[in-house]
Amino acid sequence: MKNYYLLLSIIILLISSSLQAQTNAVTETGEEVILYTDGTWKYLNQDKVIETEITTNPAKFEKSKKSTFLLKSNSTKLGFWLNPKKWSFKKGVNNDDAEYELQLRGEDLYAIIITEKVEIPLESFKELALENGREIAPDIRVVKEEYRMVNGLKMLLMQMDGTMQGIKISYYGYYFSNEEGSVQFLAYTSQNLLEEYKPVAEELLNGIVITE
Repeated sequence: MKNYYLLLSIIILLISSSLQAQTNAVTETGEEVILYTDGTWKYLNQDKVIETEITTNPAKFEKSKKSTFLLKSNSTKLGFWLNPKKWSFKKGVNNDDAEYELQLRGEDLYAIIITEKVEIPLESFKELALENGREIAPDIRVVKEEYRMVNGLKMLLMQMDGTMQGIKISYYGYYFSNEEGSVQFLAYTSQNLLEEYKPVAEELLNGIVITE
């Protein structure tokens, strides 16, 4: 009987080792990851969803009077007021998911508008955004999140920081959804420039409205 249990233990150990061969490691940003022998990896706590209450900012956010040009979505009933003296824009070409791409003229601040016709609960955006963000910045993480009322619409604001090809970047923007569809309206730049650019980024982001 003892030999039976010994043999069973060895078999379980061998199966476990072959299926789960892995090495724990820490990234340069302090994130714990699991490295597998086939070259793949994942975050140590990737399968653990930590539920935290998202606070609501009591301030009201509104369109700037300087934002005089309305950029309309072709897939949802949403529009984006912007200051044409500050921002240039074009249809999405560098990102297949983007409807529009924008740039602060002569500066290193960019923005992207991703729209789709699917309604997505606001509380689901966090995990979706992180999952998509890891495709370009594997160490991406949420460093700020709150609900806001923007032109009468409830938005989820998130700031996500990560590293893309050695460059530390920050995504800062709004997530919104209703029965007409969903939008991710994000400004992005290098992490060391975000605080400098945040006022002009917020002026742009606060131009989001529903159109008829």
